[in-house]
Amino acid sequence: MPRVSKGASRAQKRRKLLRKARGYYGTKSRFKTQAKIALMRAGRNAWRDRRRKKREYRMLWIARITAACRMRGTRYSVFIAGVQRAGVLLNRKMLSEIAIHDPATFDRLVELSGVKLAKAA
Repeated sequence: MPRVSKGASRAQKRRKLLRKARGYYGTKSRFKTQAKIALMRAGRNAWRDRRRKKREYRMLWIARITAACRMRGTRYSVFIAGVQRAGVLLNRKMLSEIAIHDPATFDRLVELSGVKLAKAA
């Protein structure tokens, strides 16, 4: 039987791999083995960070709301509990945007949450 060298398909596979690794530093963009390792690591980090990004944004929104609440003499947990009791259907992202761009509306939300908690207690 004649020997098969896989010349064309192996070269295509290598080119495809190196094309994905274009822009990487040093040997990671030039050598097949190093490029393969770098691409696996990049894929793993991308997968992890797509999930981490959601957590980080939520933490940012909560930090913004907390700061706005403290400026108005209340706590984040008390504010959120009051807003939920009042039936306000705004998520944390929208509440943080309101706190930054429309302080008067946020003042009214803080008052509303305080009133609802006072009635419940």
